[in-house]
Amino acid sequence: MWQSEVRVDLDAIRENVARLKSGTSAELMAVVKADGYGHGMVPAAHAALDAGADWLGVCTLDEALLLRQEGVTAPVLAWLLDPGLPLHDGIAVGVDLGCASLTQLDEMVEAGRRADRPARLHLKIDTGLARGGATVADWPALLEAAAKAQADGLVEVVGVWSHFVYADSPGHPTTDRQLAVFHEGLEMVERAGLRPRYRHLANSAATLSRPDTHFDLVRPGLAVYGLSPIEGEQFGLRPAMTARARVMLTKRVPAGTGVSYGHTYLTKQEANLAVVPLGYADGVPRHASNTGPVQLAGKRRTISGRVCMDQFVVDCGEDEVAAGDVAVLFGSGADGEPTADDWAEAVGTINYEIVTRFGGVRVPRVYDGERA
Repeated sequence: MWQSEVRVDLDAIRENVARLKSGTSAELMAVVKADGYGHGMVPAAHAALDAGADWLGVCTLDEALLLRQEGVTAPVLAWLLDPGLPLHDGIAVGVDLGCASLTQLDEMVEAGRRADRPARLHLKIDTGLARGGATVADWPALLEAAAKAQADGLVEVVGVWSHFVYADSPGHPTTDRQLAVFHEGLEMVERAGLRPRYRHLANSAATLSRPDTHFDLVRPGLAVYGLSPIEGEQFGLRPAMTARARVMLTKRVPAGTGVSYGHTYLTKQEANLAVVPLGYADGVPRHASNTGPVQLAGKRRTISGRVCMDQFVVDCGEDEVAAGDVAVLFGSGADGEPTADDWAEAVGTINYEIVTRFGGVRVPRVYDGERA
């Protein structure tokens, strides 16, 4: 008997990747960083590859190495790389590396020497996010140094890339300005004598709505898991994650009963309360106190009082509720349950954050659609 669980529908991931793949002539990199956005990196990666993904994208070297350890042979790009990491371990197993500075380039050259093979690099230009990537001012020097290292057989420049500012608004004028800067950066790449196979810029939103940004490779992340990056549009995607728990305890209380820490909720009438064993240690935002939607005993309800570390309470009014009944926090919405988008709206965040919070140590992931 399970107490709480996150169910992940791998067939939904496959369907989403197939839909994304059908909408572009570019190759597709399924981004599986952050433990597959909370869905489980390795199962999500295999499902995405089953459906035709050509690449996998991760942030950290450890994520990339784990994919290799789990038998993934597809191309993998890792891009969030601190100084001093054992990059040679990644190079040795064919992991591509994101490179955004002369310092990183020097480190990757040395790591390639140690691995006895050239590092495969994707040079990143900052087109306006002011986060990762070489500035436009620093870009020519990085290209010159990379071209020399490639001519010396020390690296292979596989790609050139950047990242959009407005992930949820591909029609924003900043997106067009970034695209223009990217084109200028590509012209500099050509003048430097580099001919990378891959130029990539498009995130989920751009993959779904801006074909002019697709170039040779697109990098959807959120959309792989069935969540839309653009408010009000679903694009036929199917959410893959459901979070739920069984009611641990019920009790009948009089009107005016204070519920949970601080008594921020008072029952308006005699009521049946349900105690659900999930809390902020399991991924439920504390900001969901008195706002988080839950489907329980046949209706949508709202968390009553403060979310605790390990549990929350739901006022079910006069409706019958029993220990063992299933409380669904969010799912696909197909059965009327709340969605991750509903939760994001309720707590003032984005759907990305909701799903990546879940599936920790105490809440097991259960996979539907696994293949032998």
